[in-house]
Amino acid sequence: MSDSSIAFYRKYRPETWDAVRGQDHIVKILKAAISGKLIGHAYLFTGSRGTGKTSVARIFAREAGVSPNDIYEMDAASNRGIDEVRALREAVETLPLESPYKVYILDEAHMLTKEAFNALLKTLEEPPKHVIFILATTELGKMPETIISRCETHTFKKPTHAILREMVIETADAEGAKVESAAADLIAILGDGSFRDTQGILQKAISFAGKKELTREMVEEVMGAPSGALVTKMLEALAAQSVPDALAAIDTAIAHNVDMATYAKLIMQGIRHVLLLRNAPAMRDRVAGEVTPEELALREKLSKEKTIISATLLTFLDAYQSIPRAHLPQIPLEVAIIRLLGEK
Repeated sequence: MSDSSIAFYRKYRPETWDAVRGQDHIVKILKAAISGKLIGHAYLFTGSRGTGKTSVARIFAREAGVSPNDIYEMDAASNRGIDEVRALREAVETLPLESPYKVYILDEAHMLTKEAFNALLKTLEEPPKHVIFILATTELGKMPETIISRCETHTFKKPTHAILREMVIETADAEGAKVESAAADLIAILGDGSFRDTQGILQKAISFAGKKELTREMVEEVMGAPSGALVTKMLEALAAQSVPDALAAIDTAIAHNVDMATYAKLIMQGIRHVLLLRNAPAMRDRVAGEVTPEELALREKLSKEKTIISATLLTFLDAYQSIPRAHLPQIPLEVAIIRLLGEK
């Protein structure tokens, strides 16, 4: 496989503690456990997708002196039954090949069956001294309390916009590609708090741009994202409390094949900026780092008019969450507009 065909999330997966982004609270504890020789026998890494759980698990294993031959990864979504866990219970009894420990990384651990969890529980209660379990899950609520109580739990945070934006710029630079600041911002927004998703979007956009500088317009085209003008049109309609103008903005977005969930996400970002500029002026520089100068000027203007309020954001949040379930994806946004600005 050529280097250029490797997915960015694999190619630029962090290999050292210093390369891990946004999880300093976890890295500090795990490093201290290794240096103090206080390594536990079972860890539970929880957090949304693409936040670095398996990457950190691999780094932790290597830093604990475990060679690749003694690191075993298991996808619990595909190996979720009691037979697989019974085989694992037998395997853990054997000594490591060339390391002080054998490390078992169970990804999507919440997918194990009830019977499999019960079988795993016995091993977690009395594990061999040479075994470390690292369970990773995106859904902590589906993990049995009996399993959670026997693990040292670490919650991975979603990376901030600034962290994702920095990663986009650094990855593009490593690929020899040029990315406009506005394009990097949009990719970070669309990544929705996931390193993996953000890198996937960047790779797709760079492939689309070829040797040209990657612009916001290119990202909008390749991802079906709305133009900045469409977001501006909606914000102005909300500020003017104009139902016709707001519905017209949605209609234009549909005509341009804009993804409604993405449109709603960018509208919410704009509303959030307006609220922050009004209620926390000290955050102006942070807002300025996420938008163009023209967009910042509009948001500052709207923040003084006080027609866009917190209820506006909450209404759009409800609509955004309803979009996946709607027969027509624009319906939740249209209903939100009519309810918010006045039903006739």
